[in-house]
Amino acid sequence: MAEDSARRDSRGGRFALIAAALIAILAVGLSIWKRPAAAPSAAAGPAASEPAGGDIAQRVAELEEHAKASPHDAEAWRQLGWAYYGTRQFARSVEAYKRATAIDPKNAEGWSALGEALVYTGTPEQPFRPEAVEAFRKALAIDPADPRARYFLAVSRDLDGDHKGAIDDWFALLKDTPAGAPWEKSLRETITQAGEKYGIEVASRMPPRSAPSNAATDAIPGPTREQMAAASALPPSQQAAMVEGMVEGLAQKLKANPRDADGWLRLMRAQMVLGEKNKAAQAFADARAAFAGDTATQARLGEGAKALGVPGA
Repeated sequence: MAEDSARRDSRGGRFALIAAALIAILAVGLSIWKRPAAAPSAAAGPAASEPAGGDIAQRVAELEEHAKASPHDAEAWRQLGWAYYGTRQFARSVEAYKRATAIDPKNAEGWSALGEALVYTGTPEQPFRPEAVEAFRKALAIDPADPRARYFLAVSRDLDGDHKGAIDDWFALLKDTPAGAPWEKSLRETITQAGEKYGIEVASRMPPRSAPSNAATDAIPGPTREQMAAASALPPSQQAAMVEGMVEGLAQKLKANPRDADGWLRLMRAQMVLGEKNKAAQAFADARAAFAGDTATQARLGEGAKALGVPGA
């Protein structure tokens, strides 16, 4: 999978998972590809449309104008499709993605995004329209590694009654999922839940987590089921605003009270999850400065930053 496609996927379609993770990471200091585990509920039918806030509505309007002014720009139509998707205007999202795929039919991400939007226009009687399955298959014909298409086609297989085949497909996707990817935990939960529901043994096949373990960061919790549900209930645009606000809030708190080693570790982890490596590196430098002369805490910060992959650690 191309690096830019993977980055957009983790920041876009699976932002609910990232949002839930960041809620858990940041809540301790303040008291994050739509995630795969949410997809089966999507198959039950489209969610009710929610009115967008003023800023969101303005951004959607700007993207509409840009797409109309650039009728042959596939990326403009993909962005508009994502904006409609984020504000639960799924039928409009489908039409925008169709324009994008017509202009750029060799873009796998465009086809898998179209397929996902089509899932949300399904009905309880037919959650996976043939058109959605076709879009996912076109995505895989271009990029066999596309995680969104692979996940949803396995969901379709599950709904068709081939539960073992769906679980096999999810295991294959898990095998190809980078360690620590934002959707890894959700995918593992999907497999476990499907195994329990259908009486299929999966525990012996579940690979061990390969994310680095480190005493300096292990105490930072992961998202709970309730946090995952809360994040998934928000449109992606609101999830982004929520996460950015929480990260900025923690940064401001540390600016006012820098003698908080756990807070610096939470901030660095959140910034690394968001792909903001430069900000994480600056947070590491600020944390070390805050504990100048405290060799034990500096060592703990260095150990944690190194485990998180912070540049310069």
